[in-house]
Amino acid sequence: MIEIRTPAEVDEMRAAGEFVASVVSATAAASKVGVNLLALDKLAGDLVRRRGAVSSYLDYHPSFGASPFGHYICLSVNDAALHGLPHSYKLRDGDILSLDFACSVDGWVADSAITIIVGTPAPADVTLLEVTSRALDAGIAAARPGNKMGDVSAAIGEVAHAAGLSVNLEFGGHGVGRTMHGDPHVPNDGRPNRGVPLRPGLVFAIEPWFMLGTDRIYTDRDGWTLRSADGSRAAHFEHTIAITDGDPLVLTARA
Repeated sequence: MIEIRTPAEVDEMRAAGEFVASVVSATAAASKVGVNLLALDKLAGDLVRRRGAVSSYLDYHPSFGASPFGHYICLSVNDAALHGLPHSYKLRDGDILSLDFACSVDGWVADSAITIIVGTPAPADVTLLEVTSRALDAGIAAARPGNKMGDVSAAIGEVAHAAGLSVNLEFGGHGVGRTMHGDPHVPNDGRPNRGVPLRPGLVFAIEPWFMLGTDRIYTDRDGWTLRSADGSRAAHFEHTIAITDGDPLVLTARA
């Protein structure tokens, strides 16, 4: 069911968005060569407990997960596209790392992701990150009252296709509110003027994720991490936004 939030409720969601943004920024800043993924997960967990927030991931066990996630943040390295399960791995020079974090503050959830390059950047990785980030910006720009969800999806997909990337439609954005995942679904490609009308008070996450060489994925033996079928690298960017009477409100905007 799609829920429309009142202006007061959207205002209450700001605290969750600001906190999620701060954790994403803090863990990204700590992601250096030689740092263990488990140390980054611990940092996220420490910040959650210090804030008195509630993790959206710790006990999360959807149908596509082999077991409860059991960690505070998704950390996806190189060919890992989504849902990267933190494990004992020390970051290496040239790795690309996607950090995806969601939690609840005062009963409201926010969700955000960023991909960074650890150490020395490779030109192809720089381009992949720039295209994926630009697709997120395009999706946000299309999230205006009077448009439809298909306009958001089409804007994202147009950026991907112009860069020669194919788009996987198995996972995409989603409604956000009292829980992390709700209606509506936000595909990363689509047709303009189709789908759910965008009305003030609609809150959802937009999250383009692209892989360099394929649009196919498989599940790692850990039962969670989704990897590119051909081993090519992946990038993932996400913001939680609210539709307003004018420009979209990016609740997870980072300083």
